[in-house]
Amino acid sequence: MIKKSCLCKYQQQNTGYTLIEILAIVLIVGILSAIAAPSWLAFVSRQRVNKANDAILVALQEAQREAKKNKRNYSVSFTTDSTTQVAKIAVYPTSATGAPNNYWRVLGEDLGLKQKEVVLGTNITNQNTAGTSITYASAFNASAPQTITFDYMGTLPGANFGTIPTGATEPPGFRIVVAIPQPGNPTQPSNTRRCVIVQTLIGEMRTNKDSNCDIKTKIP
Repeated sequence: MIKKSCLCKYQQQNTGYTLIEILAIVLIVGILSAIAAPSWLAFVSRQRVNKANDAILVALQEAQREAKKNKRNYSVSFTTDSTTQVAKIAVYPTSATGAPNNYWRVLGEDLGLKQKEVVLGTNITNQNTAGTSITYASAFNASAPQTITFDYMGTLPGANFGTIPTGATEPPGFRIVVAIPQPGNPTQPSNTRRCVIVQTLIGEMRTNKDSNCDIKTKIP
């Protein structure tokens, strides 16, 4: 009898979770997921723009390197497909036949970026010419190309880096910006931005992020 009583108690202690305990666990998991999801999505978005910005920097460095290596001008052009809103970039010998149309490739195509996941902007208003504001999601304009061209030495002789803003000591330079689009508006940037800035005749490049990509009174 004693053995049977002990066995019954052992079985009762190992019958598993009660319904209330299971519901409590599900509720806790749901709350934690709701808290973590926005942070995870924000992290993924930042990774996207980081990688897209890296692709722009690599493209500019490639053009500069090829210009010096082959002793000929090389260009990098930027566009956004007006139908699909997909950002594209082209690296090519400046005098190549069919350029840049034959050289366009999707920005970050090897990164698996999908349609409308990033928006591309620049203040380049003509070849090696900087404007005073950044325009997003613009199609390539052959008459006033959004293009940076390196000469055979990998430099930017005669480049117009823009007007020096009031209170600043430097012109804005050429700014190529990638951003997470605003919700419901794929052609406008959110506050999550990354950029490459070219500001010197020797083609020196640097990166920046968020509000520091803007053209404002004081350049960071």
